[in-house]
Amino acid sequence: MAQINLLPWREEQRKQQSKEFTLHALLAAVFCFALVLYAQFHISGMLQQQNNRNQYLELETQKLLSQLNEIKNLENTKKKLLSRMDIIQRLQIRRPQVVHLFHELSDTLPNGSYLRSIKQKGNTITLEGLAESNARVSAYMRNLSASGWLTAPRLEVIEADKNERISYFKLHLQQSAPGLNTEAK
Repeated sequence: MAQINLLPWREEQRKQQSKEFTLHALLAAVFCFALVLYAQFHISGMLQQQNNRNQYLELETQKLLSQLNEIKNLENTKKKLLSRMDIIQRLQIRRPQVVHLFHELSDTLPNGSYLRSIKQKGNTITLEGLAESNARVSAYMRNLSASGWLTAPRLEVIEADKNERISYFKLHLQQSAPGLNTEAK
């Protein structure tokens, strides 16, 4: 007779395998969940770290931009100060020129003539005056040409008044500064 095992061992084995499979599936699901959770925290931490870096870089960029603006302001201030210093130096150089101008005008003026008006625009000087004769005006122009501080005399007008024997003259000349380098006009 055939042996028949009446014990439900196959069914128990299937139940046991089913329990083991469920346990393994549950462990795999828990492991996958833990792995996903770890990946989430890791990626979140990396994002937070990168955001912190970006924030730090933006703060440093703002500091550098403010420093650059400060440097530009300092450069503008420096340019303004240098231009003021240049103006002051030019004024210091030109300060004795006024004294020389009046000295030369009085030294070169011949007897019998006098000046009624002196106008200066830049380095150009316009003189208006009266002289006893045209010869005195020419002598005055020769004296001005020989001066080191006054150059290029140019006669604009000379009018003789025969009744009073006086000549009215108007001439232009340039002021120079021998021995000084004056670039400003």
